[in-house]
Amino acid sequence: MDGAGTGRSVLAIGAHPDDIELGCGGALLAHVAAGDDVTMLVVTGGENGPGNGARGAGRRAEQERAAQLIGARLVWGGLHDCEVVADSGTVRLIERVLRATRADLVYVHAPDDSHQDHRAVASATQGAARRLPRVLHYQSPSTLSFSPTVYVDVTAHVTGKIAALAAHATQVELSAMVEPDAVVASARHWGAQARLGYAEAFQPTRLVLDLSPVTPGGAIAVPAAWQLAPSIG
Repeated sequence: MDGAGTGRSVLAIGAHPDDIELGCGGALLAHVAAGDDVTMLVVTGGENGPGNGARGAGRRAEQERAAQLIGARLVWGGLHDCEVVADSGTVRLIERVLRATRADLVYVHAPDDSHQDHRAVASATQGAARRLPRVLHYQSPSTLSFSPTVYVDVTAHVTGKIAALAAHATQVELSAMVEPDAVVASARHWGAQARLGYAEAFQPTRLVLDLSPVTPGGAIAVPAAWQLAPSIG
């Protein structure tokens, strides 16, 4: 991705604070660098995790700082940690954010996961985004099966991803899965698979590529080979 900007609206969805940074933080930094509009929807406040206080205020502050470091807009879903279900209410919540952001690319948890909130968010997102052309699933530490076929080059953004994760200090201190060495090793592993330096990997529900060249004025550019030669005589 270059700095010209693609005009894409990107929505990353996670069940808890730090889920998004772990799964696709490098990709989001690449989107921001490309000039894309990035929104993070965090469905719960992570109230049942460590370092929260009674109302999860600690993790909320950490998440707000991490979103600032990425350069993304932050939206809270307002649901409760460990109680998320893939019902019509959760689907409507995600649909509202999709409409508000006009997102055309969504990142979300992989469906096969041992955490019930992750599974519920993935399922509800698939319903809410059923008409979207691009839905990509990221891996979490609790993902059970994951077969990625899409990779994003994050070589220039590994340091930024580590900084965003470091904002979640309560989780870094208590979970080996969030340690910088483990995160870098994972990015190097997927980079080797993608023949890159460092990468993040994604499993698509759909990935539609729009290859139509567009001029700055919005008209479709006609390749020179397709243009009619001037008539002679």
